[in-house]
Amino acid sequence: MSESPDTYYTVAGSGESVYREKASKFIGLAFPVGSEAEAKEMLQTVRKRYFDANHHCFAYCLGQGMEVYRFNDDGEPSGSAGRPIYGQLVSRGISDTLVVVARYFGGTKLGIPGLIHAYRQAASDALENAGKTEKVITLKIMVTFPYANMNHVMKIQKEEELEILEQSFDNECRISLGVRRSRMEIVQKKLMQYKNIYILLYNSDK
Repeated sequence: MSESPDTYYTVAGSGESVYREKASKFIGLAFPVGSEAEAKEMLQTVRKRYFDANHHCFAYCLGQGMEVYRFNDDGEPSGSAGRPIYGQLVSRGISDTLVVVARYFGGTKLGIPGLIHAYRQAASDALENAGKTEKVITLKIMVTFPYANMNHVMKIQKEEELEILEQSFDNECRISLGVRRSRMEIVQKKLMQYKNIYILLYNSDK
């Protein structure tokens, strides 16, 4: 995982792989997900797409510290599928990601060591094909100010490269900004040096 206080890694996009072992086919699929609900929805989509597969084993991790996670063997021997898939997420330090491996049984049993290797390899290849990217944790603030302070606020927005999420300029101006978590205190100090500027902080990722 990244050592930065406001970044971590996730997949750059979706990835797919195919691994074959003794006539069994393992299709690995990796997806970026932002919540458990999204992971479960994507899992159902995969199950429908590969409805004729014998197993749909999976693992997902969420959050900067990968504190939310789940893995499932979906009928394979305990510890032979879901955990090896999860292990690939952990070893690569990749969160906000779901990996599903759909298995088509080829008629020959692989044994637990064989299954562990196959599921691990299919997951590894899918993650490799998905790529890896750094995700920045941002918080949202709402800034209200009189029109006279417009130049001050916009100057800070440009200096700090803050993302403008919403804006409304009337008698009282409002602008919603995405602020990198590690820069929040500095941005607040910069804004509060001017009179009649008020900040509402939303303590959640945008």
